[in-house]
Amino acid sequence: MPGPLLAIDQGTSSSRAIVFDADGRVRGVGQQPFDMIFPADGWVEQDPAAIWQSQLQAMAALEAAISPEQRRSVAACGITNQRETTLVWERATGRCIHNAIVWQDRRTASRCQAMRSDGVADLVGSQTGLVIDPYFSATKLAWL
Repeated sequence: MPGPLLAIDQGTSSSRAIVFDADGRVRGVGQQPFDMIFPADGWVEQDPAAIWQSQLQAMAALEAAISPEQRRSVAACGITNQRETTLVWERATGRCIHNAIVWQDRRTASRCQAMRSDGVADLVGSQTGLVIDPYFSATKLAWL
């Protein structure tokens, strides 16, 4: 019989972990909230260490749901995340160079407007399928 399945949901305001048995029944759920940071009007950030710790805490809450043997035999793990929330790690140290810039953040709105004014919207759209908007990670990466 296959081992349990683990689902990890890294959301905007909390981390969740859910373990399912081989029959698809929920055996345990762990959830841990974390704070957002608002350093300026329209800016939304998160502490990468707080995100990581909240996910570890959410998974730790599952320990009572399944046995140590089952924990060692997890068959698969699925992960979902915040999509366009953006982080950059320094390769040499493995540390993040800045807080996560959350998908809701609008700090690059003027850069996006300048790109549209410069006439690159059609090029960006044809190459990526996206519109120019601060929601997406490209201008966040340039800001970082």
